Amino acid sequence: MGVSFGGKMWNFQRTILIFLMLEFGFICCDITDGNAEHLKREHSLMKPYQGVGSQWDFWGSTLVTSSYVRLTPDERSKQGSIWNTVPCYLKDWEMHVQFKIHGSGKKNLHGDGIAIWYTKDRLHPGPVFGNQDQFLGLALFLDTFRNDLHGMDRSFPYISAMVNNGTVNYDHGKDGRSSELGGCSAEIRNREHDTYLAIRYSKGRLTVMVDVDDRNEWKECIDIGGVRLPTGYFFGASAATGDLSDNHDIISMKLYQLMVEHTAEEENLDWTKIEPSVSLLKSPKDNIDDPTGNFRGTPLTGWKVFLLLLCALLGIVVCAVVGAVVFQKRQERNKRFY
Repeated sequence: MGVSFGGKMWNFQRTILIFLMLEFGFICCDITDGNAEHLKREHSLMKPYQGVGSQWDFWGSTLVTSSYVRLTPDERSKQGSIWNTVPCYLKDWEMHVQFKIHGSGKKNLHGDGIAIWYTKDRLHPGPVFGNQDQFLGLALFLDTFRNDLHGMDRSFPYISAMVNNGTVNYDHGKDGRSSELGGCSAEIRNREHDTYLAIRYSKGRLTVMVDVDDRNEWKECIDIGGVRLPTGYFFGASAATGDLSDNHDIISMKLYQLMVEHTAEEENLDWTKIEPSVSLLKSPKDNIDDPTGNFRGTPLTGWKVFLLLLCALLGIVVCAVVGAVVFQKRQERNKRFY
């Protein structure tokens, strides 16, 4: 017995619907939705902070309460940090940070901000948001105070990322622009609702998302490939105040393992020996000359210009041929009416 045309159409529509649902599901799951089976508790900091003292160490002005971990109070010249004591050996991971930056200071009269770290060394106080300079690893800076008065093209607070192999200094005077991999402006201070940051590292790609508008959705801030980070480093958070101040609070830091397949060559690699680096067309220091703070493409070389011209010429030829064919068809059609 044959299948009717209507039945075939229904089967086709159902197949398309299932395909679209699967595609939509993959897109929606791009950022971990907090599935507990992937949560790594040994690397997570959550209320009521029972791991503090065993899996987490704190330093400086840090105050641990039942509701939050305050890295600095709203007082001048304070530094504080909290660090995971367990090195992380995950190749692919995603860190969700719930934080709150608030204080009595009015607009432009507050500082300095929070840094989230994945570094080789821990509990090394210093000038970079309460942590050491020339670090080895990854840092995310939630900078609330503008130091560079010439960099008026971006608004603050500003979130930026930096990967360091231990040789590069963070330039506070330029708000870290010379070593910045990417960033975005975000209203993260004195918000009435919760504010979140998601840091994903998977297969050499670093993605940073923010949720600061109380819409329960992630907004992309940074997305860059070619990032190489080793395993065996430590997660941490630090903050600092100077002449201006704020309360810098960490509510939670939750680390999720990402289930990603790697090639046999990648699996056999000793990931603890990888040197932190980023494969870029241009050095981060080239940002000094770029007032936007964004990476620019390399100048067009001779062969690139040739390829562009060749593509343009081919496009013109194709358009001419198509136009000639269409014109000829119309002419033949018109002749039939005479």
